[in-house]
Amino acid sequence: MRTDHFIRFERVDAVEQTERGLLARLHGEWLRLEAVRSDVVRVQLSRGGVFDEQPTYAVCVDPFDGDGDGDDGVAWRAEPGEDAWRLTTDDAVVTLWLDPFRLDVHRPDGSVVVESVPDEDGRYWTYATLNDAWTMRRRIGRDDAVYGLGEKGGRHNRRGRDFTLWNTDVLNEHATAEFRAGLDTDDPRADMRSVEFDPYYVSIPFFHHLDTTTGAAAGSFVDNGYRGEYEFSRDDEYRVTFHGGQWTEYVFAGPSMPTILERYTWLTGRASLPPIWALGYQQCRWHAYSQADVEAIAKRYRADEFPCDGMWLDIDYMDGYRVFTWDSTRFPDPEAMLKGLANQGFRTISIVDPGVKHDPGYEVYDDGVEKDVFCRTEGGDIYIGQVWPGNTAFPDFATPEARAWWGALNARHVESGLAGIWNDMNEPATGEISPLGMLFDKGRAKHERFHNQYAMLMAMGTLEGLRAARPELRTFILSRAGFAGIQRYAANWMGDNQARWDHLWVSMPMACGFGLSGQPFVGADIGGFQGDTEPELFLRWMQMGALTPFARNHSEVGVIEQYPWSFGDEIHGLAREAVRLRYRLMPYLYTAFVRASETGEPVQRPLVLDHQTDPEVIDVDDEYLFGRDILVAPVTEAGMTSRSVYLPEGDWYDWHTGELHAGRQRITVPTPRERIPLFARAGGAIPMWTEAPPSTDGYRPEVVELHVFDPVSDGRWESLLVEDDGLTVTDGEPERLTTTVVVSRSGGEVSVSYETSGPGYAGHARTRFEVVRHGR
Repeated sequence: MRTDHFIRFERVDAVEQTERGLLARLHGEWLRLEAVRSDVVRVQLSRGGVFDEQPTYAVCVDPFDGDGDGDDGVAWRAEPGEDAWRLTTDDAVVTLWLDPFRLDVHRPDGSVVVESVPDEDGRYWTYATLNDAWTMRRRIGRDDAVYGLGEKGGRHNRRGRDFTLWNTDVLNEHATAEFRAGLDTDDPRADMRSVEFDPYYVSIPFFHHLDTTTGAAAGSFVDNGYRGEYEFSRDDEYRVTFHGGQWTEYVFAGPSMPTILERYTWLTGRASLPPIWALGYQQCRWHAYSQADVEAIAKRYRADEFPCDGMWLDIDYMDGYRVFTWDSTRFPDPEAMLKGLANQGFRTISIVDPGVKHDPGYEVYDDGVEKDVFCRTEGGDIYIGQVWPGNTAFPDFATPEARAWWGALNARHVESGLAGIWNDMNEPATGEISPLGMLFDKGRAKHERFHNQYAMLMAMGTLEGLRAARPELRTFILSRAGFAGIQRYAANWMGDNQARWDHLWVSMPMACGFGLSGQPFVGADIGGFQGDTEPELFLRWMQMGALTPFARNHSEVGVIEQYPWSFGDEIHGLAREAVRLRYRLMPYLYTAFVRASETGEPVQRPLVLDHQTDPEVIDVDDEYLFGRDILVAPVTEAGMTSRSVYLPEGDWYDWHTGELHAGRQRITVPTPRERIPLFARAGGAIPMWTEAPPSTDGYRPEVVELHVFDPVSDGRWESLLVEDDGLTVTDGEPERLTTTVVVSRSGGEVSVSYETSGPGYAGHARTRFEVVRHGR
């Protein structure tokens, strides 16, 4: 983005101390610098002398109630000076330079968190504005790394590239035209099917900046929903620009990446604990199924003894793509179908788009018009876009009235027996019609303010409705688009990917980018959504996808079938074994989701999150940790018979052979057709079911295996197992059992002990653990 006409803020006129920090006057505006926690600082700059106290719906707590008890407990002091004022906490020193205006944040040891940077003329770009847009420039080391920004293609390390934050229907040629314009035809960003294309469906203005020299990390979250630009392609500075709204930023001093993520998810919320069935394998296909077709597919899964928990219905289950309807010809008795599937252990999820068909006489449209809950244009018309049903109106989710109306529609929809809701086309996608005429908040807010937040507000309304309908049950919502905080309401899948090897690969850094941005419940369409998959690609994707947080097989209409049984007996059997491993690991996976709900840590995690001081993991994005103790190294190319795997610090057991390997080295591992490389951390105790059930429904085993991987050196390792009914919501203390397993080694002797706490839960059936030892 060009900034040559921007007007810099260059001098601070006055500074005073306030109850929470500093208040400065500059260029006719006010600047707030406030200590949120000892390692988190908030920066706010007014517009027109007024602060926007709720720029987005991302922050869900009072930032100044640090631990939720009404007492922030942050110790800080202000130090005036002739050239600068300083705001100091135990973990951060904020320096406000007066003339020229600069804003720097350091740690007490002097290491850099944030530093303003001068241009070639020596003038600082701490803040500059042009009309409604604003920009800032900051220092970055030549070899430093950047992670986050939510859903982005390409390498996990964002350094060396530029990104736009604008939720986009990636395969819509109209929505992507401006981002492809002017690029050479051989530039991968000019191809919306490329793994390098940008922007994507989800925009999260939060990133980690890793100083690769010291291993210290800092974080930045700009609480702004307008279109954003992040430029990380320059050698010694990065630039951030937003096209509207105020500068409201939370700066995280770190230096630990897990701590930064914990603080960020404290601000923006953490994923609710999902129902356990949502962690099972999911079957989906865009196809004009009949009721008999769906029932036959379910029957085939059970006959094949192929574990499966979810049956999904895409847009063709509706009557003419009218949301909250059923095609009565294809589905003459949906309630009976859903009940029959439930009796076999299947939950059913249907798609619900935000676009309401412009169709006077259609109940949902007429009711929306009567209640005045649709978005308007500047002239007062109901905004009309173009989606599957043709002309469509869009609920004004920026208003609580529209969210409540939408929630009630979803509540009524699931009365048929549906278990969850799938939100698609919610960027919002408007086809060949520009979305910019769609105004929000009853016409008072322009489109750009809420565009990136639209999907999150839609999920918010959906969640309210589902909770009202079934207050005792956990909800499940899947969303294509999202913004900072989407994890509070919905899981995300990665949209319309391709049946290609590079899309299998890119799902790894994309998932890890999500995870480092607060969203732990993510997954890509297994096999690829668009295009004809191949047997080998499908198998390798199944083997990887079974070890990701969300595991759904999905493809579009018009491509070859990609059911597990579509490629012959061998592929069918090997895919079944991959999914059976997922189900046996369900206690481990479920516990990882408990941790995510409590601390914000991701389930699928890049190696750099746990090993940020190891320079070898800075650019590793073809392997990942699944939970804390399992390393997954998928096959990413056709015909691959072996691959290189980097093992981080510690000791690692080959899952398949039991061979022990020391960490901080690369090894070459064979990749026979029947498996992908997996490693277990020495010292880990991985809880597993003894068998893979047909589904999680009603499965209450009497025995849980503890797979203990002997530590090599002396030390102590803790692992966790959380057990509950996997379905219900409880007030107060959760109705669960929490078992802490301690594996220790001393003087060549390995010991295993455990302690279980908690009130328990109805239906608990486990009577014992069986320890399965791996090692010497």
